[in-house]
Amino acid sequence: MNKIIEVAFGNQNLKSAYFKLKEGKFEEKQLSEFIDRAINDLKINPFCGIKIPRRLWPKEYIQNYEITNLWKYNLPNSWRLAYTIVSDEIKIVSIILEWMTHKEYERRFGF
Repeated sequence: MNKIIEVAFGNQNLKSAYFKLKEGKFEEKQLSEFIDRAINDLKINPFCGIKIPRRLWPKEYIQNYEITNLWKYNLPNSWRLAYTIVSDEIKIVSIILEWMTHKEYERRFGF
């Protein structure tokens, strides 16, 4: 039996922000298309991103989402998407925690 693969947002605010991008200016619409592409890739292979070592995990991800793993998906134009994966016997869910510019990513992860 193959597992069901899904993609979800870490919280309702993030989900709302994603749908707002689709109605925004050109840059926002473009970013929503990049995120759509990431979502499609994650539905095919949840492990397609780059695993982030535990020592680099932002404290707020651990506190807010109780993550046990953290992944980064590189979007075009130097955008980054952070996600975690949860699974059980039936399904695998990639949970999008946030997207950010590369500069924001460097700040968040202390580079």
